[in-house]
Amino acid sequence: MHKKLFLVGLLAVFFFTLHACSNPGRQRMEDETNTLYVGYQADSFPTSFMPWLSREGIAPTVASMMYNTLFAFDLDTGNFDPLIGKTWYYVDEAGEPLLTDDGEIDYERLDEIYSCPSYDYLPVKVILHDDVTWSDGTPLTVEDVYFSYDTGANNAISNHAGALAWTADLQHSYRDGVLRRQGIFTYDHGAAEQGYVIDEVDRDTVMYLHVDKILGAVSSLFTSMLILPSHIWEPIISEDNPLNSASPQGELLFHYRNPVGSGPWTLDLDASSGQQIVMHRREDFHLKDDDEGPLYKVDTIRFLLFQEINVAIYALLKGHIDVLNSTVSANYSRLFDTHDNIFVSEAPGTFAQTLVFNVNPVESERNPMRDLLSNETVRRAMALAVDQQFLIDMVLNGAGEEMSPGLMPSHMEDFYNPDAWGVIEGDYEARLLEANALLDTVIPDRDTSGYRLLEGDRVGFDILGHPGEQDLISYLEVLFERIGIEIDYAPKGSQPERTYLYRSRFDMTLQTTIFSLQNIDIMYRAHFVTIGETSNYGRLIDADMNAQIARMRSTLDLDEKYELIKSIQPMIAENYYKVPLYSANVLSVARTDRFDNWQVVPGATVFNGESLQNLRRVHEGE
Repeated sequence: MHKKLFLVGLLAVFFFTLHACSNPGRQRMEDETNTLYVGYQADSFPTSFMPWLSREGIAPTVASMMYNTLFAFDLDTGNFDPLIGKTWYYVDEAGEPLLTDDGEIDYERLDEIYSCPSYDYLPVKVILHDDVTWSDGTPLTVEDVYFSYDTGANNAISNHAGALAWTADLQHSYRDGVLRRQGIFTYDHGAAEQGYVIDEVDRDTVMYLHVDKILGAVSSLFTSMLILPSHIWEPIISEDNPLNSASPQGELLFHYRNPVGSGPWTLDLDASSGQQIVMHRREDFHLKDDDEGPLYKVDTIRFLLFQEINVAIYALLKGHIDVLNSTVSANYSRLFDTHDNIFVSEAPGTFAQTLVFNVNPVESERNPMRDLLSNETVRRAMALAVDQQFLIDMVLNGAGEEMSPGLMPSHMEDFYNPDAWGVIEGDYEARLLEANALLDTVIPDRDTSGYRLLEGDRVGFDILGHPGEQDLISYLEVLFERIGIEIDYAPKGSQPERTYLYRSRFDMTLQTTIFSLQNIDIMYRAHFVTIGETSNYGRLIDADMNAQIARMRSTLDLDEKYELIKSIQPMIAENYYKVPLYSANVLSVARTDRFDNWQVVPGATVFNGESLQNLRRVHEGE
């Protein structure tokens, strides 16, 4: 209660800050156009909009509005929805689609043909929409897709490690800047030579891909890589002037700042500044609604920068903005109860907040305390001491759900395994007794304060976190004190991977995980198998689980893949390596006096694509 009162007081203080500054959000009150005012809390806005480089803050949102991937993944159906791509198929040896009578992928035929060792790839046919254009009016063709994938696979030209990951399952590879194997085929790039017949009339819209024999191989290609205009970038990039440049000059710098995309929105560079980003809807965007009208319902979007979330919330309450594209702490939720025309969205979370143990540090970073974390008994005891509901109540003000130790959300019904809960299920007090009994077998000595001792030193660990995670770490300190282990907060800094995580210079860290059918082939390897600069920060090695993950990735039988995913979840849980703390709901807020019909989307703020497709303009008097 005191925290909430304190926050209300802060809002009153920030009232003066808001009115003392030049605030373009005040335009909203007098704006009768179909313009949406969006508040965003960050230190600054980007000035460069090269999409592959847009990783932080609002940059990925802006990039995804100006550029498109081939398809979008629908979490509810598990299907890839059309964007630039119209449709896709696995094909047989003759190039014919492998489909069942009802139009679904024929996994039985796929397995029958391509499980043969003589094939080391799956052929995929992609058909693009024939009416997609770049924002400068140039038609988009398969040659743009070829250029984007080819550049992503050639690090000598792209200088972009992320693009290498996106194309990792595409059998199109370079070595030292030289193409060693071709895996992308268009009318102008070897389709006929490979045996794929593409009619002249389809030369701009049909292409074939060779991907690894993994059912999820297309996911990253289809949904991660924003397609670039070849007519813009191909003439200006080279090994001496790669796409990803820390100090772009000349034409490269110009196109970083003047994006030409195929998405539904364009950047108004003249109206944009360090305080706002202005985007206009493209009337010629190829996707339409069911009535052949504009897919998105607002003409213009103004993103307004707020460096303090308190100021942004006050701006929303006073009507300076329509919506916040920033999450709101559950501690603020009561602030909106007494205000009219306010819609509060509480979307289910799609990720797990986990506590990661450094179980296998490099030799130079080992010490007696960290050696305790390599002991599965110690990790099991610490997992037993985690009270997820307590953390949800204290950190999230109740706005969250418990997450399975198998790290798979329960709404993934096809392959969620409830048996993965068994390792830490049951009464919390009984789990505490078990945890202390386990630790008594490893580190039984305690000091007068009840903390356990290792060779006379208090057993304690640092948890790496960002400043906003200090509350969570302080409550973990309370929980682990109950089993005699001391916890301290350690700041991650701005580049924790390079500074601490990849170097094994940490005890524990907080990490979010998101696993779904779309990403599981890549993410299981990254989180639990690969050693090095990956998400497997604690360098876990589990030969049995690795073998199971390899089987899951390689099977072409979808039912078997689901069963293997289920079998892996208890193995993840029983490693006590990435211990789930909770799945946080996504709280966000919007006004309903100018626009209504906001949509709640799992894992997203109320400013999302579904909202933009469904918003209704509220006119005075309605």
